[in-house]
Amino acid sequence: MPEVQESPAVPSEYQGIPGEVLLRYLERIERLEEEKTALCEDIKEVFQEAKGNGFDVKIMKELLKIRKMEEHELDEKETMLDVYRKAIGMVH
Repeated sequence: MPEVQESPAVPSEYQGIPGEVLLRYLERIERLEEEKTALCEDIKEVFQEAKGNGFDVKIMKELLKIRKMEEHELDEKETMLDVYRKAIGMVH
C-alpha cells in the first residue's frame, strides 16, 4: 500500500472543521487498519494450518457463521433452507 504524504503544515481549524481532531481520528483508523491486516493474515494462517491437518475450511467458515447467529436466526435459516430444498426437489 503506497504511503500517503503528510503535509508539513500544522493542522488547524478550517471552515469549522478542527483539523487536529480530524487528523487524530484518521491516524487512529490507519493504525487499526494495519492491525486488521495483520489479524487477517493470522486468521488465514490458522485456516491453512487446519486445512493441513485435514479440516475442510469451507465447513469451518460456515460453522463460524453459525456460531455467531442467535438461535432464532439459525432456526429461521434452517427452515428456509428446508423449504427451498423441497421446492426444487432436494428432499433429504
